[in-house]
Amino acid sequence: MRHLDAELSQLKEKLLAMGGAVEKSVEHATQALLLRDLSRFKEVYALEAEINRSHVEVDNACVNLLARQSPMAADLRLIIAVIKINADLERMGDQAVNISHNGEYYLAWPELKPLVDIPIMAERVRVMVRAALDAFVKLDEKQAQLVLECDDEVDQLKQKIFLDLLGVMKQSPENVERGLNLILVARNLERIGDHATNIAEDVIFALNGVDIRHRGIARP
Repeated sequence: MRHLDAELSQLKEKLLAMGGAVEKSVEHATQALLLRDLSRFKEVYALEAEINRSHVEVDNACVNLLARQSPMAADLRLIIAVIKINADLERMGDQAVNISHNGEYYLAWPELKPLVDIPIMAERVRVMVRAALDAFVKLDEKQAQLVLECDDEVDQLKQKIFLDLLGVMKQSPENVERGLNLILVARNLERIGDHATNIAEDVIFALNGVDIRHRGIARP
């Protein structure tokens, strides 16, 4: 095995450990809201510090690897992908913290309405995050494509939640604050799904060098 291969393997392990912390953070944040369990929010805030430390460590490891090894072609694409995935995972952690903040505000009041679509959306996003990380571990383009296909469903769920809550707020203006908290939670979940999509796109880039971002924009 090349020395570079061993270092790349260690780099991937660091990133996967960070990904595991992000998954836990998102799960704690959403379960705290759904179960009305404030104690779980503390776990999210503790994990944020761990995620932030990992973010810096992975970035530093990538810079050192680029400086010492001068990788080419596929190795270089992989390191670039790791840097970008690292940033997306850190932002997922931030979104989990945002869910926790909005959840704490919401849980300070009686339940506005039974949560039906938010749990479905949270599960879809969880699956996207796990699938994106699996695609990275296996460098599996088909798995990455499956993540991309899930993005529209998450967007549609966010829009449905927004419209449902808008109707509730119009009928009962006194419920606007609680409704907005839930809308923000749905928005946070959508952003986590977007970051999972970014990771899938980075996996495809690492594999074949094709940049598929902004797929809806016509190419010259």
